[in-house]
Amino acid sequence: MASQESHHHALRAIETARLRLRPCTAGDADDLHRLWTDAYVRRYLWDDIVITRERAAAEINTSIRSFQRRGFGLWVVCLKGESSLVGFCGLRSFGEPAEVEMVVGLAPAYWGRGLATEASRAMLRYGFEEVGLERIYGGADPPNAASIRLMERCGMTFAKKMRVNDIEAVYYAVSRDAFQLQLAPNENDLSGRDRRRRLRATI
Repeated sequence: MASQESHHHALRAIETARLRLRPCTAGDADDLHRLWTDAYVRRYLWDDIVITRERAAAEINTSIRSFQRRGFGLWVVCLKGESSLVGFCGLRSFGEPAEVEMVVGLAPAYWGRGLATEASRAMLRYGFEEVGLERIYGGADPPNAASIRLMERCGMTFAKKMRVNDIEAVYYAVSRDAFQLQLAPNENDLSGRDRRRRLRATI
């Protein structure tokens, strides 16, 4: 366990124009449980099920192990310069054979500001540039039009349908090469090392 914790805490936070993202820890269980059981957030995230705090803690533990083993997991989203949690995002394994999907969710008070898109793009860059993934998926229930628009804004295109917990979900995807082509010209001209430096921020 000590090696997992040391690797986990060695990860640096990511800063975007308006956000600071940091790997979630066991100490975030109460805040994430509160977010994940919000009536609007849980509707599609947990198929409207009110999960227990124990389930939230288990998800965090799974994330910590994933960071240790594969270099990705769940991140807490805060406004830059503030410490309170406003959402979460991250990358996780799904399906068989295992592939990687992006997840994101914000408290309703922060909807409609483009923050979910900002966090999602940061996750895609982390997955492609830091972890070295070749393709990242995003999933949504068909009625969740907002999530589908979010995936499209991130350059994802329809990939497949899958049944998840007896619900047919749609999956979009973007490849590393396709995502790199979307970068703003001044970002795309940076070397890979410079882009990684831009992506990272000190803890």
